Amino acid sequence: MFMNAFFSMRHHFSVRSTAVIVLSCLSFGMTDSAQAQLVLKKRPAAPPSLKSAPTASKAPRPVDAIFVVVNDGVITYQELASRLQQLEKRLIAQGVALPPRAQLQSQLLDRMIVERVQLQMARESGIVADDAMLDRAMSGIAAQNKLSVPDLRMRMERDGISFADFREDIRREIVMQRLREREVDNKVQVTESEVDNYLAAESHAAVRHEDLNLAQILIHVPENAAPKQLAARRQRAEEALSQLKAGADFAQTAMAYSDSSDALRGGELGWRSQDRLPQLFLDAVAALKPGEVSNVIKSGNGFHIIKLIDRRTTSDGKADAPTVEQTHVRHILIKLNQVVSAAEARRKLLELKERLDHQAATFEELARLYSNDLSASKGGDLGWIYPGDTVPEFERAMNELKPGEISQPIESPFGFHLIQVLERKIDDVSQERVRQVVRRAIRERKIDEATEDWLHQLRDRAYVEFRTDDD
Repeated sequence: MFMNAFFSMRHHFSVRSTAVIVLSCLSFGMTDSAQAQLVLKKRPAAPPSLKSAPTASKAPRPVDAIFVVVNDGVITYQELASRLQQLEKRLIAQGVALPPRAQLQSQLLDRMIVERVQLQMARESGIVADDAMLDRAMSGIAAQNKLSVPDLRMRMERDGISFADFREDIRREIVMQRLREREVDNKVQVTESEVDNYLAAESHAAVRHEDLNLAQILIHVPENAAPKQLAARRQRAEEALSQLKAGADFAQTAMAYSDSSDALRGGELGWRSQDRLPQLFLDAVAALKPGEVSNVIKSGNGFHIIKLIDRRTTSDGKADAPTVEQTHVRHILIKLNQVVSAAEARRKLLELKERLDHQAATFEELARLYSNDLSASKGGDLGWIYPGDTVPEFERAMNELKPGEISQPIESPFGFHLIQVLERKIDDVSQERVRQVVRRAIRERKIDEATEDWLHQLRDRAYVEFRTDDD
């Protein structure tokens, strides 16, 4: 179902390390103005119920009254009701048992609050997703479902889903992902000793390599929590575990209890290689059979309950070194800033491409003159690129080019690029490449953990005021 593509957008748009699907790009701290807005305020035990939302029979309340104030923005009754209806429709279509509506509303509202804070920060930072980027994202979602964009639209409208609302949902997700890339991803570092330790541990491990499909329930514990608060959070985790042992559905329980950003997906983490999972999780499921759940385990983020959905063997670790296709590529990069807009960057690169098409200049000359990348001094040459070494937008465009061809302007989180493929070759994976793969896997795992922590910090710092019928 195409809706699944949207609810896995974190991975679709994510930019991480040297991986194609998950590569990191920008790194700056939170702006002073953003920090000033994130005023710490103790959240109420429970928000007001949506049952008090405006209806035709309750004339005194405005049609779209404010439900929650979030920093300098608001979430309205109508927004929450609409999102709740969409969520319930999706979960029912997926055959997921719904938790009590009040619990589902509370989970959704918390996600909307965190979303709103991220969008506010992105707006202050000038992070946007223009129509061209959005169109490419929609094309990608359609392609994942083996549809054209018009067919995707027809399918959605047939299912009662607004295509225009869906586009705006995707736009928001792109913006939030670009913010996370800037605020989280590039701050995560992997040391050579971490790579050495991983390789050493792997060399002494059993030859059986597995991917694991896991789901989790996370009961978050705030930083510097008092003993009483810590005990209360553990009790909540034990309560969730008791329900699971009594036969409760894991996805339903996750939606009711979990503080993780994946709660509304039933806590599902999806298939991951072991090197992308914390050792704590691996230890927790080591003796489990598919379908079983762990006891409550403690991490730096809080208390977890892990479900092993399935496991699969990937290799015996003794195969010959695999071969991969490498691409020799160069580019011209125009970065966006307060002076250079997306339209200006695209226009400039179209001018440069026209000069290249008419052989009025060489690629090296134009790269040295105009590229905003360190490769400019080398004529834009990025050298030999392995799969996974560039951001997804760049790699997709690069893979579509034949040697000698030059792309149209391509947007990525770095800015706009002209890309030229020089040549391709098949090569064995070297020892250094093995280290790069390990470094990437460790980094992805650390980014997952850092992102979860960052989102909780945003929520804890945000000024949140729930409006009631008496306001």
